[in-house]
Amino acid sequence: CNGYSKMGVITHLILVGLCVFDHTCRHECLVLPKKKYMATLKSVANIHTDIVGVLEELLLQDRLILSSDSHVFEPPDLWTQRIDNAFKSRAPRMKRVGDVDHLVIEDGQTIAGIGLISNAGARYEAPETISDHARFEDVHEGGYDPEQHLKDMIIDGVHGEVLYPSQGLFYYKVADPQLFSAICRAYNDWLAEFCSTDPDRLKAIAMINVDDVPDAVGELERTAKLGFAGAMITEYPLEERRYDHPDYEPLWEAAASLNMSLSLHTATRRVQSNSALGERTVHDASRRATKVFLPAISMCDMIFSGVFERHPGLRLAIVEFELSWVPYVLTNMDYTYRERNEEALYRFKGDVLPSDFFSRNVYLSFQEDEVGIRLRDRIGVDRMMWGSDYPHSESTFPRSREVLDEILRDVP
Repeated sequence: CNGYSKMGVITHLILVGLCVFDHTCRHECLVLPKKKYMATLKSVANIHTDIVGVLEELLLQDRLILSSDSHVFEPPDLWTQRIDNAFKSRAPRMKRVGDVDHLVIEDGQTIAGIGLISNAGARYEAPETISDHARFEDVHEGGYDPEQHLKDMIIDGVHGEVLYPSQGLFYYKVADPQLFSAICRAYNDWLAEFCSTDPDRLKAIAMINVDDVPDAVGELERTAKLGFAGAMITEYPLEERRYDHPDYEPLWEAAASLNMSLSLHTATRRVQSNSALGERTVHDASRRATKVFLPAISMCDMIFSGVFERHPGLRLAIVEFELSWVPYVLTNMDYTYRERNEEALYRFKGDVLPSDFFSRNVYLSFQEDEVGIRLRDRIGVDRMMWGSDYPHSESTFPRSREVLDEILRDVP
């Protein structure tokens, strides 16, 4: 590679195509440290955009890789600058305590650090550094700069991404529904601008507030006009109004008619009161290990109440909960429908089962679930979507192609 000169790297990459992303490659130059090699490629991307465009096509010509779950990282002043004037004094913000930045909501409540949602590549380079503690200066630039984001997609060999928030996930903990709706609107305005850089490759998912269904429908309609691909609703609404409630019918109807998918993304449970970050306990580990049961209940509520029968065009994505839980839930849904009529009160038309609606209306975004992939015939390959989780600390960036090769190695 001509001593790792910039043009030498580009020339070699064009000659050998995808092997820079293939750790089985035995080209002598690629036996050298890949970190240095990739760092040089990143620097090239800043000054040789025409050549990188050619390289990009080479990287993508063998297979088209799309991430169904990637993220932006919102600028610290997004809400303080963009939120409706009536909520300026209550806008979420980033606050530095010592040398660490925290996400703070009204009344000065700290709800999260930023380390786990910003440190792309750390799991490979320095996993011991992964922590909730971080500063904005250390955040991966591609999280908030769309041009850098697109360059990082080239590095990762990913052609297109569906984009979710990072900080915005935590703001589902804001209890005041009017404030939360304002948070959603401000974020959606910013995300529309971010994705306008390359709308063919960056697909926006809106934040909407289902506490106020008319507001949610209005924001769904507004963001559809802005070119958004779908909207994120809470993974688990307030207990007294779960997703079997008739109040949600206008939302289901609007989403189906607008062809806007609805997503249940991890870390978006709604709460009755603002939830501040407290001391870590073993319960945190237990909740993380069993987190899939919240969206599973939400999905079951929708299926058992006939939502998908009444709205056959409605699509639901369950995002960042992996795959392997699905066969168990499908089996038990069908058993309950057949054997427990006193519980499965809503009866479907014709000879159909709950799992049939899953197979028609529900999609799953996974990252590295090898067990789930082995169960693909029980789940349905057409229900499965891969996501990199960029730029979070657990993301597969910058080794997404390597990870996919490994987890799909036994798939024909």
